[in-house]
Amino acid sequence: MSLIPADNHMAVMAALFAIAGIGFLAERTRIGAHLTGAVIAILGAILASNLKIIPHSAAAYGFVFSYIVPVLIPLFLFQADLRRLIFETGRTTVAFLLATTGTVAGVVVAALFLDLGGLASGAGIAEDSREAAIAGLFASTYIGGSVNYAALGEITGLSKDASFFSAATAADNLFSAVYLGLLALLPGWRWLARRFPEQDHSAMDNSIRSAPATAMSLTLGLAAATLIVAGCDALISWLDASDWRYVAITAVTLILATAVPGLADRLAGSFELGIGLSFIFFAAIAAGADVVAMVAVAPLLTLLVLVLLTIHALVTFGLGSLLRLSLPELITASNAAILGATTAPALAATRGWNSLVTPGVLVGVLGYALGTFIGTVIFKLWS
Repeated sequence: MSLIPADNHMAVMAALFAIAGIGFLAERTRIGAHLTGAVIAILGAILASNLKIIPHSAAAYGFVFSYIVPVLIPLFLFQADLRRLIFETGRTTVAFLLATTGTVAGVVVAALFLDLGGLASGAGIAEDSREAAIAGLFASTYIGGSVNYAALGEITGLSKDASFFSAATAADNLFSAVYLGLLALLPGWRWLARRFPEQDHSAMDNSIRSAPATAMSLTLGLAAATLIVAGCDALISWLDASDWRYVAITAVTLILATAVPGLADRLAGSFELGIGLSFIFFAAIAAGADVVAMVAVAPLLTLLVLVLLTIHALVTFGLGSLLRLSLPELITASNAAILGATTAPALAATRGWNSLVTPGVLVGVLGYALGTFIGTVIFKLWS
């Protein structure tokens, strides 16, 4: 029994929103800025559930997974105009594709050399399919971030094992935060910096002029997102292709964002709203964590993430050097792949790479689009 009963749906949702809010507030502190709000929300939810403040399992969590998570994808992708990605971010897009290749190579090597079949036994997945599911899950999250992670958790069925999924989420976010710190330190490593061409990225980038969010734009953004999800659900039901639900949502949103110029301005605030709701998702999945069960799988998950990130970095920066891409371009692209569209422009801005702020956002959004698709393909082919 927990202090907040599982059947008190409003109180459980209030707790999730409170934990998400604490994550945002803590991100403004010196330590919180290094951990990131996502990690703080995850740790806060794990702590709250294991101290019996909130339940490990509740219908409210199911509501988050079933109704909030699908809506996140359109909210993030409304600004994903493919024409901008092609014409405005050419070199950074190439760097991002290298980073994507590094992630796929890393997850393949890790899955081949580690025995992952014994993990996620509570998900109800056959042991010979678990390896494929875990490979697809981590490929998706290290190509675009948390939204892809949520989608693959549902597609593969891994989200049914709450302890494993929470442990995997914690490992993902903690090591992502460490990796972000390493990326921030790379420009100061002279031996490495000398192996990349020097390029001035200090010019101010004024290509993004976001319209202010209004009550109307937020309402229209939610309306458009829910209509896309509902329409895609009807389509995949008719086609009997439920495993491709998130791919369909991604494709339809990309087509709409590219076909309707200025859509992002009309739906201003959708991206930020998506970030806020994603913190609710973090708290919901982390609340299901059983610390004892997490400890049992943590060593293997730690090794998986270490192998994946190491190969990701070697491929990204090794091939990037051969293609004469600059170190800031590769750092921004790697950041966008591993952590998503929020931290990439932030790191670029703090390092004074002003001309990489917009490309950081755009390739991060590209990651949201590619991650679910690539993760699903890996899962299907590997299975």
